[in-house]
Amino acid sequence: MPAFAQAAPAAPTVAAPAAPVTPGVGDAVDRALGQLGGPGAAAATNGAAKAPLSLSLQVLIIMGLLTILPGLLLMMTSFTRIIIVLSLLRQALGLQQTPPNQVLIGLSLMLSFFVMAPTINQINTQAIQPYAAGQIQGTELISRGGAPLHAFMIKQTRVKDLTMFAQMAKSGPYKNSIDVPYSVLLPAFITSELKTAFQIGFLIFLPFIVIDLVVATVLMSLGMMMMSPTIISMPFKLLLFVLVDGWAMMMGSLAGSFAT
Repeated sequence: MPAFAQAAPAAPTVAAPAAPVTPGVGDAVDRALGQLGGPGAAAATNGAAKAPLSLSLQVLIIMGLLTILPGLLLMMTSFTRIIIVLSLLRQALGLQQTPPNQVLIGLSLMLSFFVMAPTINQINTQAIQPYAAGQIQGTELISRGGAPLHAFMIKQTRVKDLTMFAQMAKSGPYKNSIDVPYSVLLPAFITSELKTAFQIGFLIFLPFIVIDLVVATVLMSLGMMMMSPTIISMPFKLLLFVLVDGWAMMMGSLAGSFAT
């Protein structure tokens, strides 16, 4: 090996004829990578960076991410808070299947797209368009696309929840919000969303509970104890909800709750 030849002491006598240098294992690897060509071979030869993933492996990673897309949609966007609040609103009105589940899911999806539109535009500009133009690789697509989503979740996550999961994972402290790993951010974000959704649901229930109490008191005073207060109070709940333009207020309040 040439490296060992340089380390040996020079002979004090007459120099022997120079022998041909036998190529080492590193030279063979360099020649093999050189025959492959491309930026990966140059990076491996120089020892500066790792070779990029092959096209087939990039496609495999992207297809794997598509399989967990429903979970990402539910857990990493505004969908969780919206669907919970709308479900609590239906229960507060005393309605069992009106609006039906398909309508609630559709409303939640459309409102989620509205709330997430700035984040989606950033992902499209920073990741999808450069990848479609062939300027970046698949791994960099995932890294760039996750940055706006990470920033959105950080803004909606409570510091208390984030600290709790960071302590449980024995991670941190973090210099800034960008350093928070997804393994800590995801459960903290979901916990914060559930808490916020139930807080909004409590405020929704209050006026309808007042109507139920008034109707139940009137029925008791009239001696109509066998009459269900729910049947009598439901029309008054619907009337109140329509008079105050409840759907517009609900959608606007939900969208405004994500403003930072």
